[in-house]
Amino acid sequence: MFKYFLFCIYLILISNVQASNKSKIIENLQNTENLNFDFEQNINGKIEIGNCTIQYPKKIFCKYKKNDKILVSNGKSLVIKTITSFYRYPLNKTPLNLILDKNFLIKKIENLKQKTLKKKFINFKILEKENEINIFFDSKTFDLIGWQTKDIYQNVNVTYLSSIQKNKKINKDLFKLPAQN
Repeated sequence: MFKYFLFCIYLILISNVQASNKSKIIENLQNTENLNFDFEQNINGKIEIGNCTIQYPKKIFCKYKKNDKILVSNGKSLVIKTITSFYRYPLNKTPLNLILDKNFLIKKIENLKQKTLKKKFINFKILEKENEINIFFDSKTFDLIGWQTKDIYQNVNVTYLSSIQKNKKINKDLFKLPAQN
């Protein structure tokens, strides 16, 4: 009987910690207007690095270290531009449409179970409109630190964020879509 009592106490404590983590993540997202971060992106083993700025809702600008590659969303379209190529997609056809919408993330997180990985990361798996998105938060700072998706070509895309800065003053022109080459 005593073992049963201890087990119940343990379950209650675990539930309270998870609820507390969830509320801290949600509060952190609610208080975040923009993010600037360095990233490492792994798409099917091909690793690229660079820097991004996100402005909620749904705007992003990323400059990759190699190839003069940029990725820009103005909230409606997503452009990927290099020296030799130019691709434009409707943002709502990409997983970034969901990742860049903090209100969507908050609503989903409120109703999802979290997984704790290596006591360092908190993970939520979001299934939405044929998209599976694994989103990761730091278990100490509750900052967004990465995501895993499949792109429109079904390539696995893992993005890890570092050197995160929140709510910095940013130039709104940063999110203007570039002209085609």
